[in-house]
Amino acid sequence: MNTKHEIISCERCGKRMECKANAYTKCQCSKVQLNLNEVQYISENFEGCMCADCLLALREEYRAILTTVIK
Repeated sequence: MNTKHEIISCERCGKRMECKANAYTKCQCSKVQLNLNEVQYISENFEGCMCADCLLALREEYRAILTTVIK
């Protein structure tokens, strides 16, 4: 793979992905919309970059926990 961006592994699933931190709006992670509480939940459990699939899964995990707590 010939790329000008760094290839990293998702902290959660290990999938290899192209990190575009220097072009954030083009990075796959920028496509996942998270509210402040979701960002806090994820940052309490992980420190590194994650693929969009894992960010979506963690967003849904947080929402499921929140729904359980509210009931």
